[in-house]
Amino acid sequence: MSKLPSHHEIAIASIPVFSDDGRLDLAELEKLLALALRDAVVDEDEKRVLGNILTRAERDGVDPDVQARIDQVRRQHGLSA
Repeated sequence: MSKLPSHHEIAIASIPVFSDDGRLDLAELEKLLALALRDAVVDEDEKRVLGNILTRAERDGVDPDVQARIDQVRRQHGLSA
């Protein structure tokens, strides 16, 4: 069985975030980011998937600490809003 590309793993890992309580918390955000950073680089596919996840999370509402971390992640890794 072949290994999934990391951006697919990130997308799959985000499913419980939105199916559980519908809101991204800090631990969930860090888990998704850790998947992207396993190889120390956030590639373009990972940026696209993470950006989409973060945009949806923001639209659904996040706590202020999560928003601050999202803003930091966007700046650090060049993710679009």
